[in-house]
Amino acid sequence: MSSPRLGASLPNPAATDDGNEMRFCSTCAFSAACLDQGYDKAALGDLHCLVEHVGPYHEGDVIFREGDPFTAIAAVRAGTVKTYVIDNHGDEHVLGFFLPGEVIGLNAIHPARYPCNAVAMDTVALCRFSFPQMALLATRMPGLQHQLFRLLSEDIGKAALVAGDYSADERVSAFLLTVSRRLAARGLSGRRFHLSMTRSDIGNYLRLAPETVSRVLRRLQNDGILAVERRELEILDLDLLTALAASVLRE
Repeated sequence: MSSPRLGASLPNPAATDDGNEMRFCSTCAFSAACLDQGYDKAALGDLHCLVEHVGPYHEGDVIFREGDPFTAIAAVRAGTVKTYVIDNHGDEHVLGFFLPGEVIGLNAIHPARYPCNAVAMDTVALCRFSFPQMALLATRMPGLQHQLFRLLSEDIGKAALVAGDYSADERVSAFLLTVSRRLAARGLSGRRFHLSMTRSDIGNYLRLAPETVSRVLRRLQNDGILAVERRELEILDLDLLTALAASVLRE
């Protein structure tokens, strides 16, 4: 049986606490807010009481559906989450991929309903935060409020990859470089990593045909920039990859 959807009513997190109230994930998007601000144990305990560990979700499991009532955001503890919408013709349009430490559900704050679908791409575990309670806590923890605003800004900025008139090489390079940087920012390897998403999903997100994505990856491998084995990828020449992605990422 899969885990309940993110917007579903869940037990009070405090009632299911495992007792390790100070053990926050170092990769979590909120860890900077906790650590940089020097919050004391009581403040961190308040934040911990909002957390519900949910999962595992397995490949293809629905985390939330478009139109579900918005009650919570969630930090990805493990795995990769894909968000997408279905158009009037029944075609899927990938909006993004969320990696360990990143937060899903932020784009639901204003409409109060999830504006897209989210599914697990592999085995996914989440830290669910009740958003009404978190918003109230943020009024007493300025660092937490600042982090929420920063995460919202990052979410908006990800649209740069699919906007503008860029070549396939530029789009794919920029995509790989952003994945690398996002993993590195959470203390994970940014040079060698597993791509949970298929070529089809990457192409859908970048508005490219899957065959084009495969051709670009082969070309980057032949040029000595990457080593690719199915979904395992290693960046061999970071400077060249950065140069290819520069026009998209405005460096």
